[in-house]
Amino acid sequence: MKSRGALAAALLGISAIICVAIFVSGMKQFRKSDIKTGITATGSASCDFEADLVVWRGSFKSSAATSKAAYSKLKRDSELVRRYLLDSGVTDSEMVFSSVNIYRESLSQYNENGDYIGDIPGDYKLNQEVSVSSQDVDKIDKISRDISALIESGVEFTSDSPEYYYTKLDELKLQLIEEATQNAKARVDIVARESGATLAGMNSANLGVFQITATNSASDEYSSGGTFNTSSRNKTASITVKLNYSVK
Repeated sequence: MKSRGALAAALLGISAIICVAIFVSGMKQFRKSDIKTGITATGSASCDFEADLVVWRGSFKSSAATSKAAYSKLKRDSELVRRYLLDSGVTDSEMVFSSVNIYRESLSQYNENGDYIGDIPGDYKLNQEVSVSSQDVDKIDKISRDISALIESGVEFTSDSPEYYYTKLDELKLQLIEEATQNAKARVDIVARESGATLAGMNSANLGVFQITATNSASDEYSSGGTFNTSSRNKTASITVKLNYSVK
């Protein structure tokens, strides 16, 4: 009985030694892995800003049985549009009229049985676009919302939604990259300090994509390739930076 107890005790001791050896080996592997991967942290920065440039586009059209008559009406409408914009405070340098697009419609013909028998020429259709670009955002906003005077004058005018841009976007991007990098480094420092590690040097730095969205918009506006909002006057720009540091 004593020999069996001694054997069991010996086996238990050996098992304990093996467990300690495995634990120590695991710790060594953990530390080797920790040194190899280092510390990684992602920093972010964002900024709200207001567009300082607006682009507004509209189009108008005319039609007539002859190209001469259609063009004559379009020319009259073009002058009405130009005069309307000038009276609203838009300068000649802020507006651009496109070339005239022209085509002749075809009218399908059917016999009394409803069978298609061919096409005949229809009216001439002319279309022209006007684009207004200005840093007076309030002025163009007001014009784009109220084109009743043009419509009342007989112009078949279609207004697009204004597009809003920021002329100092490159400067803003550099500022956000700097802030996001500082934020990522601060996080790395906190992790290193709290874990008792010593930073040995930076291994890599990865810049995320810029996201420019409408202010207070939902995060689902973000995209993997970056978002560039032009429909909102008030916007938010954001960027992320990921840093990896080796440790000793």
